[in-house]
Amino acid sequence: MGPYTYLVLRIDGDYAVLQRTDIQEEDTLLVARALLPEETSEGDHLLWENLTYTLLP
Repeated sequence: MGPYTYLVLRIDGDYAVLQRTDIQEEDTLLVARALLPEETSEGDHLLWENLTYTLLP
């Protein structure tokens, strides 16, 4: 599985709304903030690989 890239569209309390950017996808993904890097903010790009999210430069 993966790697997949995501854009953080919105942070809503303890959850973040992500959208895949490596394919044309309209659906969003709701992810617990505890699974994301602590410094994640809206507009950041993330890489999901091996069940771990990391910030992309």
